[in-house]
Amino acid sequence: MKRHLTRRLACAAALALAGGVAQATEGGGLGIYPDGLENFMSGALPPPGVHMLVYGGGARYDKLRGNDGERLPVPDFKVDVNVLAPRLIWVTPQQVLGGQLAFHAIAPLLDVTFKAGGQRYRSTGLGDMTLGVALGYHLSESLHYVVGLDMYAPTGEYDRKDPSSLGKNYWTAQPVFALSRISPDGFNADLKLMYDFNFRNTATDTRSGQAIHADYAVGWGVGKGWVLGVGGHAFQQVTDDNGPNSAAGRARAFGVGPSVRYMNDRGWLFTAKWQQEFQVKNRPEGAQLYVKLAIPF
Repeated sequence: MKRHLTRRLACAAALALAGGVAQATEGGGLGIYPDGLENFMSGALPPPGVHMLVYGGGARYDKLRGNDGERLPVPDFKVDVNVLAPRLIWVTPQQVLGGQLAFHAIAPLLDVTFKAGGQRYRSTGLGDMTLGVALGYHLSESLHYVVGLDMYAPTGEYDRKDPSSLGKNYWTAQPVFALSRISPDGFNADLKLMYDFNFRNTATDTRSGQAIHADYAVGWGVGKGWVLGVGGHAFQQVTDDNGPNSAAGRARAFGVGPSVRYMNDRGWLFTAKWQQEFQVKNRPEGAQLYVKLAIPF
């Protein structure tokens, strides 16, 4: 029974990590969103117009944790996910409820490799896309926030027998709140808070549990557009999975590591964050390196 559960968790973890850079709680994996992807400036909506962001980086998971945080004995377990994800943002001139109306879309391009027990799977291509609507508020020159709703669409190729599948085969609705404090030569802080409502995977008849999670970054402006600090993520599943491929318990994880930001008055923005996970339960454990680049038109 324990050996069967371990094999199922390993497979589910890879399937979870595959979709949209992402991750699913089904069977003991991760959450829909790639935890820790966002960094400084996550709550500051740009001015009206069309804007391009590009996310890139990779995640490596080499441990699988059980319900008590114990390491599960999966031989040679390793999942590598490389991602290049362009994000298009349209900030309209229209005001709604006092906020600037905006729309965005993300199309992740993935390279996923899964290894365990002498088996190897690899998939490349388009993952699950994100479509969203948001309202941006600028309380002052230094304080900004965004409220919105993101929808994750099952656009990636999915095969329940392939643990490197690029999609997850279900929709997720994700309310979002993000807050940024920006200072060129002082304290900077960012928080992106999310809540996942997962729909049912019709191929496995399983619905992943709801989860609350956040990305964060804190730092100090050192001048000439640079901010140095730390960042990471926190994840907690708050309801149980439902269906034949349900995990035995609820997932949890935290991550922390160094973070950096560069921004200039011509519209260029660059952030980078490396984070190591700890206090992980019921999901894979690893480390991630993500960068973000804003490209002015």
